[in-house]
Amino acid sequence: MNLRELVSALNDFASPALAESWDNVGLLVEPSPPHTVNTLFLTNDLTEEVMEEAVQKKADLILSYHPPIFTPLKRVTWKTWKERLVVRALENRIGIYSPHTAYDAIPHGVNNWLTKGLGACTSVPLHPSTAPSSPAEGTHRVEFCADAEHLDAVLSKIKDIPEISCLTTLPARVEGEEQTRVSLNCSQKALLEVVALLSQNSFLYHKTEILLLQKPLLAHTGMGRLCTLSEPVSLSDIIERVKGHLQLPHVRVALGAGRTLESPVKKAALCAGSGSSVLKGTEADLYLTGEMSHHDVLDAVANGISVILCEHSNTERGFLSELRDALAVHLQNRINIVVSEKDRDPLQVA
Repeated sequence: MNLRELVSALNDFASPALAESWDNVGLLVEPSPPHTVNTLFLTNDLTEEVMEEAVQKKADLILSYHPPIFTPLKRVTWKTWKERLVVRALENRIGIYSPHTAYDAIPHGVNNWLTKGLGACTSVPLHPSTAPSSPAEGTHRVEFCADAEHLDAVLSKIKDIPEISCLTTLPARVEGEEQTRVSLNCSQKALLEVVALLSQNSFLYHKTEILLLQKPLLAHTGMGRLCTLSEPVSLSDIIERVKGHLQLPHVRVALGAGRTLESPVKKAALCAGSGSSVLKGTEADLYLTGEMSHHDVLDAVANGISVILCEHSNTERGFLSELRDALAVHLQNRINIVVSEKDRDPLQVA
C-alpha cells in the first residue's frame, strides 16, 4: 500500500481526533514520497533495540503505540537515542506512526482488551469521548428578537464581531408585534462581545436566550473503563486472572482499608498505562492500571479501594497481537503485519 493510503486507513481505524489534546499522534516520520508499505511493524515502545529489529525485518512503517517523538526535537543528530531513532528511520526509509490515546479511547482498543483480564463483565468509559466533529459550529447559540427599528443597526455591529457563524434571521410575532428572530453561533470569546452589545439595549437583552452547544457523546468510546463483573469474585482470584491475561509472574497489590485478599470485587475501574488522573474519584472495589503515584495509591486505599499495578507498558503490550489481527481484516490482508519480539517493559523483578 502507498504510505498515504495506509495512514488514511489507520486514521479510519482509530481517529486521531479521539486522542487526548496533550498527545502527539498520527504520522510522525515520513520518508520522501512515493513510499510503498509492504511490511507494517507493531511495537509498544520504539527503543533502539526495537528499531534494529524493524530494520532487520525490512519494515516500511513502524506503528509505535507510544509516540517516540513527544516533546519537540530541536535538532536531529546522533547525540541522543530519540534523535538516533529518527536518523535510522529516515536512513532506512521507514515511516513512524503513533496512535497512543486514540487506541485507548476506541471500543476495540487497549482498555477494552484490558477488561478481558477481569473475566465476564460489562464496561462503560470512565470519561466518554465526544464526537470529533459536529454540525454545530461554535460553543454557544444566541437567539433574540428585534423590531425593524433596531434590527439593521444590531446586525451590522454583530457582523463585525469575529468568530460568529450560522447567523440567520426569521420573521417572528412577539406579543402581537411583527419582529425578526435572530439566531447565531459563536465562540466563548465572541459570546462576551455579543452579550455586551445586546446589553446596551434593554429591550433586546431581556429577550435574549443563550444555549450551550455540546458535541454528542460517542457510545463505548472514551478514556478508562468502569467494569461491572457478572458475579462478584475475590480479589485473590482477580489477581490471578490479571496475571494470566497479561502473562506476568508478579503484580503489585495494595489492599483497600478494611479489605482482604478474599474481599469480593464487583466493580473495577481500569486504565491502561498510567491511570491516576483517569481513575481518581471513581467509586469501585478495585483500581487496575500500570502505574500510580504513591500518594494516589494511599488515597485509593484510604477510601477502601484496592489497587493492582502491573507496570506501565505491561497493561498495553499484549494488545498488539489482537491489533495485528484486527488490522489485517481492516486492511484486507494487503500488507504483511508483524509484532516486535524485542519490545518489553524496561522494569523487571530482580
